[in-house]
Amino acid sequence: MASIKLRRKSLTAIFAGSIAALVVVCLTLNPSAISFGGAGTPQPQATNLRSRLVQRKPNFAVSNSDLSFLPSLNTPAVLLPDWEVILLPPRLPHSPPVFSSALLCLFPNGAASSATPIGSNSAVLCSIPHSVRRFRPIPSPILSVGGSAAVDHHALEMFRWNHIAYESLSTTGDVILFAKGVNNRQGVNRPPIGMRCVFSVEDVIVATTHVTSSVQEVFRCLHPNQGTIPLPSRVSIDAGDGRGPLPSLAVYRKPSFAQESPPRRLICACTMLYNVAKFLREWVTYHSAIGVDRFLLYDNGSNDGLKEAVRRLGRAGFDVQTRFWPWAKTQEAGFSHCVIENRDQCEWIAFLDVDEFLFRPAWKDVVQPNQTMIRSIISTGSNIGQVSIQCLDFGPSGHRVHPHGGVTQGYTCRRATNERHKSLVRPKAVASSFANSVHHFQLGQGWKTIRLTKHEVVVNHYKYQAWEEFRSKFRRRVSAYVVDWKQTLNPGSKDRTPGLGFEPVEPKNWVNQFCEVNDTQLRDVTRAWFGKIGLTNDYSMAWE
Repeated sequence: MASIKLRRKSLTAIFAGSIAALVVVCLTLNPSAISFGGAGTPQPQATNLRSRLVQRKPNFAVSNSDLSFLPSLNTPAVLLPDWEVILLPPRLPHSPPVFSSALLCLFPNGAASSATPIGSNSAVLCSIPHSVRRFRPIPSPILSVGGSAAVDHHALEMFRWNHIAYESLSTTGDVILFAKGVNNRQGVNRPPIGMRCVFSVEDVIVATTHVTSSVQEVFRCLHPNQGTIPLPSRVSIDAGDGRGPLPSLAVYRKPSFAQESPPRRLICACTMLYNVAKFLREWVTYHSAIGVDRFLLYDNGSNDGLKEAVRRLGRAGFDVQTRFWPWAKTQEAGFSHCVIENRDQCEWIAFLDVDEFLFRPAWKDVVQPNQTMIRSIISTGSNIGQVSIQCLDFGPSGHRVHPHGGVTQGYTCRRATNERHKSLVRPKAVASSFANSVHHFQLGQGWKTIRLTKHEVVVNHYKYQAWEEFRSKFRRRVSAYVVDWKQTLNPGSKDRTPGLGFEPVEPKNWVNQFCEVNDTQLRDVTRAWFGKIGLTNDYSMAWE
């Protein structure tokens, strides 16, 4: 099979005379760069067309001993919302480096910004200086210690977060690819007919296969012929619309058949989080006590000590697993990924945020929590694949700062009505498309959802917290189909906070908002279960 050669496109003309730093060469794909055979042809048609998919260079220029191995790494950069860029190191078989010096992101025009390590695998985040934002395309920075770097006159644009294949999983039967830029509207999905998964190694596209499912950001396709494709390779998707394959960070690997796997758990809890490390111990301690066996955390790029918080929970005996998931506005896709990756390890998965607590009013008479509590919620018929539970939204309850004792102790005033729900799901019951709305999943044929009343079970959602805590959410809407609060779109949406405009400015009398019902049930229960009275007659909670 003839290979499709690929070349690098320079930005020299843009930055002539002002190049001051080495810039990483990142993968981008050129529309119309690839020509395919007929509908039944699994391999790309031989052609001499060239594309802008390039072999990437390392974007590190460092001399610090902690980072001495980094110049040998190929490190992509992704342009995020709000003029931020994330530099992503490849997944390594050994421990990631420890950053012990101040880091800078350097750009070709000499501008620089500070770089902040995020997540658990030494990715870094930096802002794009104003002087760089006017360039098109926007070039990638390099990561530097000390602010010095070599000069390179070949600078390429970054990946764009909303036009990229970013993750993949391999099952025994197919490849599951996660990608932005194909299905962009809620409930509107392009049919898989005519779509192809595209596999490439270095600068050569080596195989394509049929796409069998296209829903939201999740695509399923056939494995390539294992005898003709070197591994590892990258996998992308061509939607068949003439624009060619998406740029890709997704690595394709053969399905693994591990000899040993984590023990199967009855109930897991899965969440996507960002900078909520200080809330984590309360959430894990409580839900572990009522029967959650394992916690699955999708880290959306935290830089608040999450790694150490998880390490402490592990030392305390809790089963907490973290996956770095920095992709902007991908909560639905992340939850689909969680179901796929853990379907053989968890009989049920509760999809809850770290500010959400399952509670059964009948528990107020229980002296001590026990593992049967949450099991009583899922004691349903064999054809029940999902349990839907109503949410009660709590307000600031007079607090201007994070309350002593945690959210269950401080926030005791809530709205009277409920507008949302959360779900516990059997992974094996989820539809093959893995479609979800964050709050619930579509189920496969024969499976049913039961909806419990708020008199049976509720989710206490500590949604509207003290202003400084709530404000951090303003720039972090993680659902793909929910408008960011700062965008002047859909102002009447129920996803918008009443009284909050399009800027992170504290509304008048915020501390007393959303207070229609005084509800201390969970506060009283958790004090009895986890509290200890001190010398001054105040409570100290187990998670403090």
